[in-house]
Amino acid sequence: MSNFHYKKSLGQNFLKDELVLDKIIEESQIDENTLVIEIGPGAGALSYKILKKAKMAILYEVDTRLEKILYKNLDEFSNFKLIMKDFLNADVMSDIKDYQYKKIYLIANLPYYITTPIITKIMKEKLPISKLVVMVQKEVADRFTALPNTKSYGSFTVLLNYYYNVRKLFDVDKSSFEPVPKVDSSVIELIKKEDAVVKNVDFFINFVRDCFQYKRKNLKNNLYKYDLKKIDKILSKYGLNIYARAESLTLEIFIILANELC
Repeated sequence: MSNFHYKKSLGQNFLKDELVLDKIIEESQIDENTLVIEIGPGAGALSYKILKKAKMAILYEVDTRLEKILYKNLDEFSNFKLIMKDFLNADVMSDIKDYQYKKIYLIANLPYYITTPIITKIMKEKLPISKLVVMVQKEVADRFTALPNTKSYGSFTVLLNYYYNVRKLFDVDKSSFEPVPKVDSSVIELIKKEDAVVKNVDFFINFVRDCFQYKRKNLKNNLYKYDLKKIDKILSKYGLNIYARAESLTLEIFIILANELC
């Protein structure tokens, strides 16, 4: 790829470290019953290793310059479909409807600037992806796996952990990429939770976002539209009150509050 002009606007940093690629595949636990979705395959380094394990893979790539490169680098495989489209605009349910599989995994070195929109699309559209193993910016991984009462803990942390069991698998040094990015990366695993425990998902999402509307303000200021007396009474059972900040609440407390208020 020495003559390839990497586009910063597309977040193009191609993973080249074979050890890291192999570790992602090992952690993913792909088998012959797995349909894999990969977003941003680049030149196909990770795709190549995915196709050796998976039943089928659907690759979404937005950069049309990579189409010929991908077909060339993956020419020994027939178990993939390359879709030259932005995943965020794709009708994924339509794209997967003709394939038979027992499980769908998303495995990718995600473009950092659209990591959150991609995961939000998966949650919002209720795509049947049971596991994600994705490379993200280390700072983003820290936010996704943050604990209450930490600086990185926010509304998306809470919502993500409602839908998934989230854990960091390993960190990746910036030297593993071409071109070398300015930041280090991490590979994280998200395994979908099956049991819905909130009465109204839309209310829960809006409530959590309202709690964190202004991170430096307390719950009383952020939740003025809600029944503050009821909130205070519930919080008192956990040694908290409406003068606490949202970052001090666990996922379980957010769920209890939303169920009582909706």
